[in-house]
Amino acid sequence: METNTNNHKEQIAKAMQSVITEHEKVNQDPWRLNYHVATPAFWMNDPNGFIYYKGEYHLFYQHHPYSPEWGPMFWGHVKSTDLMQWTHLPIALAPSEDYDADGCFSGSAIEKDGNLYLMYTGNVWTGENRDTDLKQVQCLAVSEDAIHFDKLKENPVILEAPEGNIHPYHFRDPKVWKHNDYYYCVLGSKTNEETGQILLYRSRDLFSWKFMAVSAKGEGNFGYMWECPDIFTLEEQEVLVMSPQGLTPEGDKYHNLHQAGYVLGKLNYDTGVLQHGEFEMLDYGFDFYAPQTTIDDQGRRIMIAWMAMWESEMPEQNQNWAGAMTLPRQLILENGKIKSKPIPEIENIRGNQVIYENLIVEGEVAFKEVDGNSLELDVYINANEASQFGLKLRMNETGEQYTELKYDVNSGVMTFDRNQAGSGPGGVRKAPVQLINNTLHLRIFIDKSSVEVFINDGEKVMTGRIYPDENSTSIRFFSDGPCQLTHLKKWDLKHSITYMEKK
Repeated sequence: METNTNNHKEQIAKAMQSVITEHEKVNQDPWRLNYHVATPAFWMNDPNGFIYYKGEYHLFYQHHPYSPEWGPMFWGHVKSTDLMQWTHLPIALAPSEDYDADGCFSGSAIEKDGNLYLMYTGNVWTGENRDTDLKQVQCLAVSEDAIHFDKLKENPVILEAPEGNIHPYHFRDPKVWKHNDYYYCVLGSKTNEETGQILLYRSRDLFSWKFMAVSAKGEGNFGYMWECPDIFTLEEQEVLVMSPQGLTPEGDKYHNLHQAGYVLGKLNYDTGVLQHGEFEMLDYGFDFYAPQTTIDDQGRRIMIAWMAMWESEMPEQNQNWAGAMTLPRQLILENGKIKSKPIPEIENIRGNQVIYENLIVEGEVAFKEVDGNSLELDVYINANEASQFGLKLRMNETGEQYTELKYDVNSGVMTFDRNQAGSGPGGVRKAPVQLINNTLHLRIFIDKSSVEVFINDGEKVMTGRIYPDENSTSIRFFSDGPCQLTHLKKWDLKHSITYMEKK
């Protein structure tokens, strides 16, 4: 196993200098997140290489280290012992070879012989049209210390898309795992007629790959390209998580530019075919794409996603950064549906607890010390006589700026409305939600420029970036008739991201 090193190291060193030089200025931005992973500076998108390795969680991400816009992709890198307190490490991958000259696109990580391997898509533009003029191949890089990565001399390990009704250029985002004696890798793809599909490969040694099958393909409203596929097992059921592009809105669903969700099924490891059911959304909000999962030493399946959306307005770009990661979420399969739950390790960054019980709300009301811009709320609301109730978050003194979460008892719909949220994109997203014993349970995570809402123990989640004024910190509860806050807890959440020092 030989590796390429020199040019790669030079490109990483240049990129690191660019990011470190800009970091101090970026960190002054009032919208800079407290406890969500973001780059030290410049652009971020998809999570990559999420893995539990030698007692630590490693998370990589698509990164352009020279501007706050998407560009030739590098891999940024953070690590953590508890999924909440993250430390930035040096950039792991840079485009440096003829096969990845225009970007080290998304991929995954796996341990082999004690070393950490990254499998990624090398991208080269062959002309001006970004949809037709490209060449994509699959590559490997390896590290002994989980910090410095060398690309294999044998790259690319998958040189071209297979024959058949498979688009020859759009095949990317390898997710690799081991099952019995083989390594498997799933890739995002589409047909020549623009229908999303995934491809399954198999290898005995991680280096030499054989195409098995088109593992699953879209039918009906299932998009023109499936990105970032991820296959894993939950409760003896295979799950395919992927991000289909080009779904048509249906009712309250699929209103983001691209979607992210899952199907449940059964993978035949002999034929490579996945028999599966209906597509389900993983998040009903605005900003959630390209989720990737890993399994840890406790056997938990943890998911993290890009907390942004393609072509969405990102006001933080004016401060030379863009994009962030969601909170890590544990996936649980219950009654044939996946629940996404906040991980218990959130307790590690809590402080200043405030508790209220059995409060009646009618009209609009605030509670002492229940405010802020970096906090967690845990609230149970009994609807009682109300037909509509909810919260206004990050409100300013005049009451004109706020983000609204509202539940309608008659329609059974939860609404996330950011039309009055401040700068940045507005919009409304809706999710179908049933009360449990006439009660709505919300866990709400507010950061400097984000809101994540976990509904009824993670049965539904709604995520969105918001850009309020710095002094918009009030929280108000409202109801059109008497409803009861049976239980309200609030914690401040501490800053938990460590950036590299300027050298």
